[in-house]
Amino acid sequence: MPIFKFLSIVCGGAMLLTSAVQANPESMPATNHLDTIVVGAGCFWGVEKRFEAIPGVIDAIAGYADGDGVKPTYKAITEQRNKNNPKNHAEVVQISFNPAEISLERLLQHYFEMHDPTQLNRQGNDIGTQYRSTILTNSSAQFDTAQQVMAAYQQLLNQAKFGKITTQIKPLKQFFPAEAYHQNYLANNPNGYCPDHATGVRFANTTVKKAAPTDNSSLLIGKHILVIDSENYCPYCEKFKADVASKYSGDIPLSFRFANQLSGLSLKSPTWATPTIILLQEGKEVFGRQGYLSPSDFYLLLGKFKLGDSEAFNIAFDEGTDGQFCQQYEIFKNTPDGVFIDKLSGAALFDTRDRFDSGTGWLSFTKSIDGAVNERPDNRFGMQRTELRSATSGIHLGHVFDDGPNGQPRYCINATVLDFVPHS
Repeated sequence: MPIFKFLSIVCGGAMLLTSAVQANPESMPATNHLDTIVVGAGCFWGVEKRFEAIPGVIDAIAGYADGDGVKPTYKAITEQRNKNNPKNHAEVVQISFNPAEISLERLLQHYFEMHDPTQLNRQGNDIGTQYRSTILTNSSAQFDTAQQVMAAYQQLLNQAKFGKITTQIKPLKQFFPAEAYHQNYLANNPNGYCPDHATGVRFANTTVKKAAPTDNSSLLIGKHILVIDSENYCPYCEKFKADVASKYSGDIPLSFRFANQLSGLSLKSPTWATPTIILLQEGKEVFGRQGYLSPSDFYLLLGKFKLGDSEAFNIAFDEGTDGQFCQQYEIFKNTPDGVFIDKLSGAALFDTRDRFDSGTGWLSFTKSIDGAVNERPDNRFGMQRTELRSATSGIHLGHVFDDGPNGQPRYCINATVLDFVPHS
């Protein structure tokens, strides 16, 4: 007896998935183990990327479905006249998966966990019928499974004091792939954020409750860097961790929290975008930025927070210069053995074993610690010099000249952008 299957077709280098096509499974030994389902959970950029990160998911394609009389294009569904149109298409993702690796039940558990299904026609600040929560099935078996998973999740939400699920479960009529620029959007646009509207309620042996309150008492004293992380996969969070957090060792503590772990803190920034970087003083937000920050942007923000309107900030970010024989130079010129570190990132830059007295009134070294400093041409003021910048934070350190002792270089460094750590 023939059955309905969804087929993957390679066309011009792009993978397209057809709607239900009647076929004989015996003629398709390479494809008959795959299945597809279409879901909507708000903006399809983050939904697509999160499903692609789940083992057993073969592909996820952003698109439009479940509309009537509205053109299936991004421009049409976002028109003001369609914002409240119940026949508008929803932003959806078509998921191709291997049931031998991940069951439909577990896939739909991920689906409910990654958004707030109690919100009607919206997810956070994304408001309109195109952002509705929906599951579009290709068989009666899928429909029944979706109903069962939704009922189980409603019980967990009830325990956690959430409202009624608004998710619509319907048979899929037709799926329309979205425009090319929407596909793999988060991967192709690395300087943004992931909307994260998850409730924090999760499946686990059907007894999951909301995460226990986090102790934030340590964040109420002094200065802190707080990063709001995602409980689901967020490429911007992972990129920030790899580019910035993993290399940071400064003296202002850096902590990660989920959006449901912020009790006791006084915040002004919305907490649904991940990552969101918040700089706290005595538990109160001083600066906040939504989305991925590059190392240069992060350290500029941190510089304003830590250094304020100071000579050190001017030198670090406006390429100023210490006064000759300045106070910080006098403090640092005869320190015991140790390492001079980046005042913001905490990265080791220069060792006292390479320090010498050049008589110039600026700290001088014959070399930097390997990999700690970047060089670049500086042709300002009619001079040809080589500028030195910290490899981690990018702050200005000074210049290198070729007039050091015994034919060695002279690294001429501003003391006010350094801190000192003695050798243990």
